[in-house]
Amino acid sequence: MCPRRCARCAGHSLLWLAVLCLVANVLLYFPNGETRYAAEGHLSRFVWFFSGLAGGGALMFLPAFVFIGLEEDDCCGCCGHENCGKRCAMLSSVLAALIGIAGSGYCVIVAALGLAEGPLCLNSLGQWNYTFANTDGQYLLDTSTWSQCVEPKHVVEWNVSLFSILLALGGIEFILCLIQIINGMIGGICGYCCSRRQRYDC
Repeated sequence: MCPRRCARCAGHSLLWLAVLCLVANVLLYFPNGETRYAAEGHLSRFVWFFSGLAGGGALMFLPAFVFIGLEEDDCCGCCGHENCGKRCAMLSSVLAALIGIAGSGYCVIVAALGLAEGPLCLNSLGQWNYTFANTDGQYLLDTSTWSQCVEPKHVVEWNVSLFSILLALGGIEFILCLIQIINGMIGGICGYCCSRRQRYDC
């Protein structure tokens, strides 16, 4: 596959993944669709780190649009060389991919920490705390302990599901950006020709 077409596919994928990250992060603010827990500050601290909104979401739009734009960007002519501009564009996409690596990496790390610590919830003693903070994430394998969180109802399932989604989406974004770094280096250093017969009209 031509490096620019590969970048375009990665860009479209990142675009949809970023939107899904935004949705997943927003849902974390409303356990069971209720707004009062956010207003009262009874949400996990890692929800407020904006991993899906900033890291896996908004920040990913930059590399996504850069990758998509490579397919249409001719960048013809530079220092008397026809393909120099194209190669520069591919190399510049590596910088955008590095930004994507940072954003997706942040999303993965925060989601993993959120899963390990567990949700902030009201326990059977009437106290708001991180009930599973000292379990080193073992609570994820023992669903019988999830009933220790009385309120919000099903908050453990809510947090585990959404943080797991963010973890998975961030991981896929990380891999796509990593692939584009390799793709951009190949396209920038080795050139664009998908075949020897391909011609570019400047």
